[in-house]
Amino acid sequence: MTTTRRRMLLGGLALPAVLPLPALAQAFPARPVTWVVPSAAGGITDTTARLIAQKMGARLGQPVVVENRPGAGGTIGTEQVSRAPPDGYTLLYGTQNTHAVAPLLFPNLRYDPERDFVPVWGLGAAVNLLVCNPALPIRSVAELVAHAKARPDAINYASTGVGTGQHMAGELFQQVAGVRLTHVPYAGFQQALNDLATGRMDIMFDYALTALPHAREGRLRALAVTATERLAVAPEVPTIGEAGLPGAEMMGWAGVYVPARTPAPVVERLAEAMSAAMRDPAVAEMFDRTGTIRWAEKSGEDMRRVLAEEIPRARELISRSGNRPG
Repeated sequence: MTTTRRRMLLGGLALPAVLPLPALAQAFPARPVTWVVPSAAGGITDTTARLIAQKMGARLGQPVVVENRPGAGGTIGTEQVSRAPPDGYTLLYGTQNTHAVAPLLFPNLRYDPERDFVPVWGLGAAVNLLVCNPALPIRSVAELVAHAKARPDAINYASTGVGTGQHMAGELFQQVAGVRLTHVPYAGFQQALNDLATGRMDIMFDYALTALPHAREGRLRALAVTATERLAVAPEVPTIGEAGLPGAEMMGWAGVYVPARTPAPVVERLAEAMSAAMRDPAVAEMFDRTGTIRWAEKSGEDMRRVLAEEIPRARELISRSGNRPG
């Protein structure tokens, strides 16, 4: 091969790296995109992500493949994405826990939510359902508070990990109610719900999608929702404020992120696909059915503000709860 021919070939191979930004956006994506969901399969996070991924893929012209990487309250999958190439082909389902709470609880995390990620689009805010084992002599929030005050640290509450929305909802509940509970973190929601239904656990704050069917079947008892309004899918369940604990409202939010230094045109292309997916009627119906607030027009810049507002709130809650970083 001649030197001139070799230079021509090498120059051709190098062209994609120096494409003008508009051309880069038009060329993306050229292969499937991976969306890392740092939680177990089967829950509301996974179910929602798979539907949105389908709609995004149709818009992008390439499949968006959901990959579950659970563990450590979502921080394992989050760290992996922070180290992924910044090319738009690896997305993260970032949450209130992975971006606002975990960095406060675990200062040795090997990622920084603001330095290592770029927000693409907001997804929404999930409402928790406070449920208890039906064998307990508890039929209301007031009875739960009285039961807990009479038995400090005796009531166990399950969550899907330290720093998750369920954990923080339990911490806020204790502070507002003036009670002490014992937190038991699980690796996934299903085992936690099973242990709750069989009496190994006492109470849990969990998403309506996964907890409500158990309550409807009598395996659990629903006491309240942690929102300011009742859920359309469960109008019979009072809000936690109506049940006597205003100030104990807690919702966990989520958004889509990519590694820092991802080219702006690629981020914009992903944001456009996310915006279209979030406005899709099937996605809107799923959010309504699962009692989740849908953020149809929450841009990346909006998500920066959400995080900036959430961090001091989470810091105060963690400080007052007595949870120690480390």
